[in-house]
Amino acid sequence: MTDRHAGYVVVLDDSLREDDAQATLNALRQIKGVIAVEPVVDDAHAVIARNRAYHDLEARLWTALREGRG
Repeated sequence: MTDRHAGYVVVLDDSLREDDAQATLNALRQIKGVIAVEPVVDDAHAVIARNRAYHDLEARLWTALREGRG
């Protein structure tokens, strides 16, 4: 038996101002099967911070590895 997905949390690389986020919200609403898009108002700090930190660390690691080859 397989798990069924009820929804997803999308993590942005940086917080958007509410007035700048409309295009992103509209794009997410256009995805097939999406019935609601509700912004998270910087309260999921732990998940967002962890994902941003991981992304930053990964980018720095790849940069260091590339520079080490030359």
